[in-house]
Amino acid sequence: MNFKIRLQLSTMMFLQFFIWGVWFVTMGPYLLGVLHFTPQQVGLAYNSTGLAAMISPFFVGMVADRFFATEKIMAALHILGGILMFAVSQTAAFGVFYPLLIAYTLCFMPTLALANALAMKQMTDPGKQFSRVAVLGTVGWIVAGQILGLFGQKATTTPISFQIGSAVSVLTGLYCLTLPHTPPQGAGQPVTARDVLGLDALQLLRDRSFAVFVVAAFLFCIPINLYFSFTPAFLADSGIQNVPGTMTLGQMSEILFMLVMPFFLLRWGVKWVFVTAMAGWTLRYFLFYLGFNQNAVWPLYTGVAIHGICYVFFFVLAYIYVDKMAPAGIRTKAQGFISLVTLGAGFFVGANVCGWVVQQYTVGDKKAWDSIWMVATIAGLVILALFALLFRYKEETKPAAG
Repeated sequence: MNFKIRLQLSTMMFLQFFIWGVWFVTMGPYLLGVLHFTPQQVGLAYNSTGLAAMISPFFVGMVADRFFATEKIMAALHILGGILMFAVSQTAAFGVFYPLLIAYTLCFMPTLALANALAMKQMTDPGKQFSRVAVLGTVGWIVAGQILGLFGQKATTTPISFQIGSAVSVLTGLYCLTLPHTPPQGAGQPVTARDVLGLDALQLLRDRSFAVFVVAAFLFCIPINLYFSFTPAFLADSGIQNVPGTMTLGQMSEILFMLVMPFFLLRWGVKWVFVTAMAGWTLRYFLFYLGFNQNAVWPLYTGVAIHGICYVFFFVLAYIYVDKMAPAGIRTKAQGFISLVTLGAGFFVGANVCGWVVQQYTVGDKKAWDSIWMVATIAGLVILALFALLFRYKEETKPAAG
């Protein structure tokens, strides 16, 4: 992979996650504080990405991968998404906002898989080269947060984040037309729903360790949604001024733990790295409880800053574990299956459950954040205990040295 292609792909990843990060973080405070949506409605808004993640495999597998060049369909989806995102920014009624947001995420979520496929197609050694390109996605998310921080309170009290996302989405669509030509990989091949959803990977559930891992990952994605959906609103209620900038502390630590993860995998193995991730999430919930209950800011910043452990050791580890467990012939399908379970079903259920929980602890405009985070802490401890007790660790799941 020459320098020009690497630069093109890195820019693509930067733009992909800039778009996502620029509206996703500030949406909660804006919907709660400005449009006065209920917490349950905010939960529904955040479940749009989970819903789209469940539908995207059908689109990618049955349409994008068989009829259109990847760069062209990415261009069309981003431009259409930009138009829809601008429409989202102009509405204040939930009955209009929610369908428009779903329509937007149905355009955006497929571009994540398409971007990965396009990038790997251009690489001579994806195993070594992909992470060097993908890390620019994390940088894009950080830059989005820092730019929003320049707008001060306008970032969460006006639709500016949606409007920026709309403009950058259209620009990204035009940029995609300059990417290396990547013809459809499955042109002329038959396709079934079983192939698209990776259901052949269900055979892996015969292995008790794998089954416990998948169930635990799904269950843990439910309380995880409290962080993604409501942390910005929580930080604002806790007196944090630059919420978007503060949230980028998590992405900065994500870069660090991307680099050190191989070290921990080699020495601890899959089970204990995953346990560390689940313990990290549970600790984060307790830190948020402590910060709000004690009116202290250091637990809040610490809870955000440990995102590297929480995200990398959980989601990235899940893909590595699946790759180790799945036979070569179904690895791609197995990766699709774990994405469907976590980012799809897990996030969809989680967003709805978390919206309901926050609604129960809301009186007027006041939220009992200490009670909300304590519920999340207890849920995390219960799921962590179940996983630790039931997971049968096998030495062959530990990555080989080197």
